[in-house]
This record gives sequence, C-alpha cells and structure tokens, in this order.
Amino acid sequence: MSSQKPSGKAQRSAMADVVSREYTIHLHKRLHGVTFKKRAPRAIKEIKAFAAKAMNTSDVRLDPQLNKKVWEQGVKGVPYRLRIRISRKRNDEEGAKEKLYSYVQAVNVKNPKGLHTVVVEE
Repeated sequence: MSSQKPSGKAQRSAMADVVSREYTIHLHKRLHGVTFKKRAPRAIKEIKAFAAKAMNTSDVRLDPQLNKKVWEQGVKGVPYRLRIRISRKRNDEEGAKEKLYSYVQAVNVKNPKGLHTVVVEE
C-alpha cells in the first residue's frame, strides 16, 4: 500500500477563498426551549457557530451592530430570523494562527423570510 494521498483534485489556496455571502439564519429554531435569560447570549453563540460552519473558519468576529440588533428587544426578545452578511477575509496580523477569519454583519431588510443565500460582490 502506498502512503501517498490519491491525486484527485488539486488543492486550492486558502488565500483565494476571500468571499462574502448573505444568509438568512433562522434563530427561532436554534433557540427553541432555551431559558429566557439565556436567549440572546445563546443567539450570539449560534450565529458564531453558523458562520464557522458556513465559511469553514474557526476565527469568527461579530460586528457591534449585529450584537445591537440581537439585543435590541432585550435578553429574551431575540428576532426569529436575521439576515446576515458573512465575509471571509485574510488575517494580516503578525503571528496569526489562522490565515482567514470570518466577519459577520447584520443586513437591514424588512422581512428576511424566504430570502436565499446570495454571493455579494464587494
């Protein structure tokens, strides 16, 4: 048996993967059954987990406006759905562990229900 990997697809550079997408995240189903006083903090954790999975990065950073949007109606009044823009960016800091990070921002739409994922040209 050979110890080499099968040569199927060529490996892509992670640096070429700088992209922005808009998603609608359904927070209501992710917060079902969560105690009232823990709903907004859990919503933030769920948004981070969603972004990490969608963009395949472990370093996820949230915009302060997104935090305000989640907490707008208090700890237990989290919106049912949120439209968010996730941008995968290069990490130019000295000694950074990860080459890329995800930056999550809130997008203002009247009704996020039924909107599909869109690739955003910056």
